[in-house]
Parts: sequence; structure tokens; C-alpha cells
Amino acid sequence: MKQRLALWLDRQSDRLFILPSVLMILAFSIFPLLLSAYLAVSRFQLGLGGYQIRFVGLANFAKLLFGSEQYHFLGVFAPVAWPGWLLLALLAILVLASFRHYLRRGPVNALGVVGRTICVGLIFALGLLIATTAGLGGRLGSLSVTLLYVFLGVSTQFVIGLGLAMLCSQRIAGRSFFRVVFFLPLMVTPVGIAYMFRMLADMTQGPLAPIWRWFGLGDLSWAAQAWSARLVVMVGDSWQWIPFIFIVMLAALEGQSTDQVEAASLDGASYWQIFRDIAWPEIAPTAATVVLIRIIEAFKIIDLPNVLTNGGPGIATESLTLHSFINWRTLDLGGSAAVAYMLLFVSTVLSASFFNLLMQPLRRARS
Repeated sequence: MKQRLALWLDRQSDRLFILPSVLMILAFSIFPLLLSAYLAVSRFQLGLGGYQIRFVGLANFAKLLFGSEQYHFLGVFAPVAWPGWLLLALLAILVLASFRHYLRRGPVNALGVVGRTICVGLIFALGLLIATTAGLGGRLGSLSVTLLYVFLGVSTQFVIGLGLAMLCSQRIAGRSFFRVVFFLPLMVTPVGIAYMFRMLADMTQGPLAPIWRWFGLGDLSWAAQAWSARLVVMVGDSWQWIPFIFIVMLAALEGQSTDQVEAASLDGASYWQIFRDIAWPEIAPTAATVVLIRIIEAFKIIDLPNVLTNGGPGIATESLTLHSFINWRTLDLGGSAAVAYMLLFVSTVLSASFFNLLMQPLRRARS
């Protein structure tokens, strides 16, 4: 009996070794996910001597999309101005061209068509949401503000990070020093960065207050204006995450083959031509990967808007994660879980869209 048990344990050793990790994942990931799903369709109420959880179906989601929390989640709608129509037209052209390219490339399967239809529909719906809430008379909700942090913030971070990587990949004096300096902000905690930018942006007592007064901006309260408050949040987030993009893109630039670059230089190609025709095709898959990682992280931003502005003025800088946290803090657990699942749906579909529409074509082109 002992010999048979020893043989069984030997055959099952690979599964037994990973069993503790699987149980940890189930305990700390799967279980909270299922519990939050139950809370999203329930209403939590404190009562005498305890609490009550009552099933309400999709009422929490309906409140976000059509009810009393619509202004908070989606925003206040207004007529679409001509810049909004231009944005929608460009967005429609891009997504439809990508869908047409998928249908012509083949092979086409039903699951792929359904998935891309959902992606295209959601992207256009989010573009329409931004166009109708960012215009005159409208007001952005937490969903639109989060999309602003994601797309505008990550785009700016990528451009600056790639530029710094290209600069530090050249043979310039002090290159090692600048590499260390550019990487330092990544080592600071988000809360520390938020308090630092809160101090720097203080126009009355902050260290830059004399400069603000010299430019005549001493009486300007950036935290009282919606767009200036969002700008400060995005600047702080960019200061923290540009080093991440910088270090990854620097590794990609220095990891490419130098033979083609040297041959192109001997042939008289300019630096821009070398980057466009040689360097970029090599580093494009890495660039797409680092942007995807940043998109996922940007959807979860909470520290900076919470510390810098507490989501204000009003709800102007409130991200979806902060929206969910504030609902949880006020014991609206059902509403908090509903916001979290809306964030999960939007971030998953947009990340899958980015992967399917950009990363896969780049990988196929490289191979």
C-alpha cells in the first residue's frame, strides 16, 4: 500500500507542487471576482445588528447608464460640435478600414467577426460619448475622464519616452548620467508623486510660487478648473511612467542589429530615414507591447487624482477606479462593484482591440 501511494505521489508530483499556487490564486483572485459579481447585482444595506444583501438584478448597471448616476458615470450630454463630428468621422474611417482589412485578409471565422464587431461598436460608442460630453454645455463623466487619461496620457508618455530613448541611444556626453536620471521617477511611489506635484502646483506657498507670481499666475487656482486639474493629474502620471517606456524602448533600440544602420549611413540616408525604414520596423512590436501595458495600467489610475484633487473640482478628475472606491467608501458596495465591472468590460475590450488591430499585424509583418 505504501509503495503504491509513493508511486502515485511520484506520478502526481508536478501537479502537487503547483497546487499551493493554484489555491492561492483561487483564494485571492477568483473568489473576490465572484463575490464582487454577486455584489454588482445586489444592494448592500446596513441594518440593526447586521447587514442585508438583496438581489436587485441589473439595477446597479441601469442606474449608471440610465438612472441617477448617469451624470457621474457617463457625464452630461450636449450637442456635438464640428470638432466632435470630425473626431467621429476619423474614428469611423479607422475602425471600418481595420475591419475591412480583417475580412479581406482571411481566414474569417464567426467568433472573430463577432469579437471585432463588439470592438468596433464599443470604440465608436466611446468616441460618441466623448464627442457629446466634451462639447460646450457638456461635462465629462468618470468613464470619459478615464479614457482621457488612457489615450491622451499614454500617447504623450510614449512620444516623450521614445524621444528620450532615441536621444540616450546616441553617443552623447553624459549618456549614462541621463539614463539614471530619466529612470529615477519610476522608483517613487504614486502617492509620493501625487504629494510632490500637489506641492509644486501650489501657487501661493509652493517652491514654484515666485515663478507663478512673476508670470502673473499667482492668483490662479488650477484645482478649481476642470481641465487644468486634469492636466496636472496627467503631468504627474506622465512624470511617473515615462521612465518605464524610456527604459524599454532604449533596450529595444540598442538591441537591434547595427549592420543595416551602418550600411544606410554609408549610403547617405538621413537619421529620420534610418529610423522610419530600419529602426521602427524592428522596435514596433516592442513599442506596441509597452503601450498595451501602459493602457492597462492607466485604466487603474487612482492615487494621483485621489491625492491631488480628491476627484475634484466636483467629479472633473475622477477616474473609474476612484469612482468605484468612493462608492465603496460610502458603503454602496453594489454600485462600487458595478463600476468596477464596467471598467473591467471597457478595459478588456479596448485592450483586446489594441492587440488584435495593432499588435498582431505588427508581429505578422515582422515574421
